[in-house]
Amino acid sequence: MAKLVLTLVGDDRAGLVQTVAEVVGAHGGNWETSELAELAGTFAGIVLVSVPDRSLDDLKAALHNLDGLLTVAVHGSAESAGMRSGRRFAFTVLGNDRPGIVRDVTGILNRHGLTIDLFSSETREAPMAGGTLFEATITARSADEDAVQAAIEELERLAGEIQVDLSVG
Repeated sequence: MAKLVLTLVGDDRAGLVQTVAEVVGAHGGNWETSELAELAGTFAGIVLVSVPDRSLDDLKAALHNLDGLLTVAVHGSAESAGMRSGRRFAFTVLGNDRPGIVRDVTGILNRHGLTIDLFSSETREAPMAGGTLFEATITARSADEDAVQAAIEELERLAGEIQVDLSVG
C-alpha cells in the first residue's frame, strides 16, 4: 500500500469532501487522517490516504481531473520511524490577539529543533472584554528531552512577556 498526502484547495461549496472521498474509494483507497476547514470562503484541507500500489497512478490522474472543482496536490508520504519518534507534548496559547504570536511561538520551537505535528489556531471576538482573542493548540515533538524542556521554559517566558495564557499538557 502506498501512502499519499493530498492538499486540497477550492471555493467552498457543498459536496467537495464527498467528491474526493468517492475518487479515493473508487481506486481502493482508504481515507486515514484529515484536517479540513473553510477559511474566508475557501475550502482547504490536508488528507492522508492509503491506496494499493497498482491503483496509485490511476488515483493520481483521477484527483488531477478534479481541477476546476478543486485543486488537489498529491505528495508521497515521508513516514519514517525516525521522524515520528521522540517526546510529544501539547500546549495551548490563549490571549489578546496581536501580530507576531505565531512567529514568536514557532520561532521558539524551531530554535530548539522541535517539529510541529499539529497547529490549529483561530481568532474570535471577546465579548466581555472587547477586542479579539487568539487561541492556538499546538502539538510538537523532539527526540531530545532537554530541547523539549528548554522550549517549554522559553514558551513560558514568552507567555509572560506578551501576556497570554500558556497551558502545557
